[in-house]
Amino acid sequence: MNRDSVDWRGYMPAITTPFDEHGELDLGALRSLLEWLAGEGMHGLVVAGTTGEWFSMTADEKATLFGAVGEVLRGDLPLIAGCNAFTAQEVVRNAMTAERSGFDGILVTPPPYVRPCEREVIAFYEDVDRETPLPICIYNWPPGTNIDLSRETLEHLSDLEHVVAIKNSTGSPAHFIDVMRALRDKVRIFGIPMTEEGMQLVLQDAADGTMGAGAVLGRTQPEFYNALWAGDTERGLAAARQDTRIMREWFRPDYTARYGSAQAIFKTALNLQGLPGGYPRRPILPLQESEVAMVRTTLEELGRL
Repeated sequence: MNRDSVDWRGYMPAITTPFDEHGELDLGALRSLLEWLAGEGMHGLVVAGTTGEWFSMTADEKATLFGAVGEVLRGDLPLIAGCNAFTAQEVVRNAMTAERSGFDGILVTPPPYVRPCEREVIAFYEDVDRETPLPICIYNWPPGTNIDLSRETLEHLSDLEHVVAIKNSTGSPAHFIDVMRALRDKVRIFGIPMTEEGMQLVLQDAADGTMGAGAVLGRTQPEFYNALWAGDTERGLAAARQDTRIMREWFRPDYTARYGSAQAIFKTALNLQGLPGGYPRRPILPLQESEVAMVRTTLEELGRL
């Protein structure tokens, strides 16, 4: 497999997982959210990623989540399953569940908390690659793993049989561009910022896309790519300005939240717009009133409310 084995590109948001006030999966809200996302023209979806609170779900809950998503959207747009875990065996079990549910690929970080060395990271992905039934998107997420995978490590991993993409959520723009230009002919690279700089990467380097931000601006976010692919840079810039606004006001340069947690921010943003964001699940807590007000102010100034 390689980048040409999949058709993933554009805006593929890492979506929220709706829970009810008791912390249970809210499948009715999930179905409504999925139908809205599809109607807003997303180019694909990442389910049970960092934004989707994978870390607080059991294997059975993930199976329920993947099954519900597959029932609504399998075959309609690319579906990527967050299969993160501490061991390769658990990643593979999640991947097999995702395959049965109609998913098209899996997203996998190095084991969180463990902080494995380079040799151990490579062995972990080799173990996953050996058994996975689906294409792999490697997820470089330094805030969650305390590792910023080097270009050399990513070059090695891009040669594995099932690796077709990298979501490079590094806080270093120079590192991102270095990896993208070194590996773009082998694997798809996600993590393009919706900025003027990101626009140039799309126009000049045929950059692949973005996975993140929960699609809280609806069709505005895929519109960034649609416009640029159509050669309409002004329309692309208009979309970029809105995404840049939420990223600047809600997040730090390393993509961690300026207040509360990212999951709670995105769910609040959806809820304020009358969309089914639902509640976060502990250990993630709902935003405080002053923090909700900050999200509301941003959305009001963007004309979303």
